[in-house]
Amino acid sequence: MVTRVVTNIILLWGLAIGGLFADFLPSSLEGIINRSGFSKSEISVFIKETKSEQVVASLNIDKRMVPASIIKVYSAYAALLELGFDYRWQTNFYTVGGNLVVQGGGDPTLASKHIPGIVSALKQRGVRSIKGNIIIDRSYFEVPTNDTSFFDENTYSAYNAMPDALMFNEHVSKFSLVAKGGAAYIAKAIPGESFAVSNQMRNGGGCAPKISVDYGTYNTTLNLSGNYASNCGRRSYTMIVAKSYRDFYYALVSELRKQGIGYKGKLVLARVPNGAKKIYTYYSPTLENVISTTLKKSNNLFARHLMLTLGAKIYGAPSNLQKGRKAVENVLNRYSLLSGSATYIDNGSGLSNRSRITARSMAKVLDHAFRSYGQRWMNTLSIAGVDGTIKRRFQGSIVNRKAWMKTGTLKKAKNITGYVKSNSGKYYTVVIIVNSPRAKGAGKVLEDNVVKWVVEQNVATACNAETPEKCDTKRLFVQVGSFSTQPGNEFLDRLKSAGFIYKITKQDQYYKVYAGPFSTPQSASSALKALKSISAGAYVVEL
Repeated sequence: MVTRVVTNIILLWGLAIGGLFADFLPSSLEGIINRSGFSKSEISVFIKETKSEQVVASLNIDKRMVPASIIKVYSAYAALLELGFDYRWQTNFYTVGGNLVVQGGGDPTLASKHIPGIVSALKQRGVRSIKGNIIIDRSYFEVPTNDTSFFDENTYSAYNAMPDALMFNEHVSKFSLVAKGGAAYIAKAIPGESFAVSNQMRNGGGCAPKISVDYGTYNTTLNLSGNYASNCGRRSYTMIVAKSYRDFYYALVSELRKQGIGYKGKLVLARVPNGAKKIYTYYSPTLENVISTTLKKSNNLFARHLMLTLGAKIYGAPSNLQKGRKAVENVLNRYSLLSGSATYIDNGSGLSNRSRITARSMAKVLDHAFRSYGQRWMNTLSIAGVDGTIKRRFQGSIVNRKAWMKTGTLKKAKNITGYVKSNSGKYYTVVIIVNSPRAKGAGKVLEDNVVKWVVEQNVATACNAETPEKCDTKRLFVQVGSFSTQPGNEFLDRLKSAGFIYKITKQDQYYKVYAGPFSTPQSASSALKALKSISAGAYVVEL
């Protein structure tokens, strides 16, 4: 009988069969969920000790759920496993036939502040004038030509920005509206023709400019209309307008002239020509810095670049969405961290209604990352009350500085995952996924209450396999076996790995193994269904 039970538990854990994992919620936690007003079918919860397989709470952990931005954990961790904390992107500069050639390498951080240093480095390497053109090679990525993802109604917002092998200023343009001399003008942060302007604004009649963008294949047009009176002053905007490589080009040209390097050519898009001589390489900040920004600030563009870069490294350039998605899956599956067909990564950023993950898979990724990199990995996540998306969320609460987490929000998804340190000093891996029309508001309240519960509960000593009677006041169990000898450690360890808290009692010369306790008849019944597939003779008892 023991052999049969162990074999089936191995299948249960290894194959992650949907619906067979027993739900277990301590009554105090179940009360929090019940008071939230959500149906349990709308929620996945997995709370376990980070350094062991001890499960504290589980609900729908094998159900396919929309992850929103918590899926960035997958993109970031896969990149870390493959490339290492110290990896840096390269932007290479060449000369050939009087031309300056710039080869984009997918650096998501390249910005205006870096241009003076780049031009200074080119001067130091003998560039005094550019007699030909500036050639830009963007072939490292093969991505859609659209500048915005058009994911929602906020078309021009930075979080909708699309990737590019020569990314610049995170694909957003800065400009200001100024009322002067009875007319309204636009002042570009980067001088030049990176985007065209159609200015139909009228002076007077209030401060209500209307702004839209027509995205073209090569260039875009910023359309301005409406009223902008003299007393409106100066108003600044940051929007997805120009092609990132065009903003880079005009920023580079402006700085070349400032530093006395002659140039009268034009922008050409082409691959690095044969015979080109590399004269300089600009290196990005480290991958550690980039994934910290990705996870702490939930940067969609950085997440997309992580996935595309991984695609190029594993499957070769040019990288595209399919290569990137396959690369993330490839790396994480080396360690059996994904839930097979239950996982769909889509674009790696979470800005998708098609992505799917399971709470079990997320917990596996987090546990593996903790074992592999410890505190250094944890610190790339947002730290409660300190930085990132949970800086204000937990300031002044008992969670302050006791949680390292990634958040995710869409219209019908509100999720949070990461690590929580309880008052007992133990670390817990926490995954909370809420998929519901009510998720955005009520989901945050539920998640905050659950995270606080983990901090407050002395889970480490009050509820574990050795003292299950302390987990709850209710005494419902499932008897899974009766043995003539003490069950071996292998069997008990696998029982814990499958997510069941247990206890052993000796009655009439037999050792009886009980899974539980369970807080309600419903949770006991759910566990029974799973355990019957392991042991046909399992049944619910009250002790």
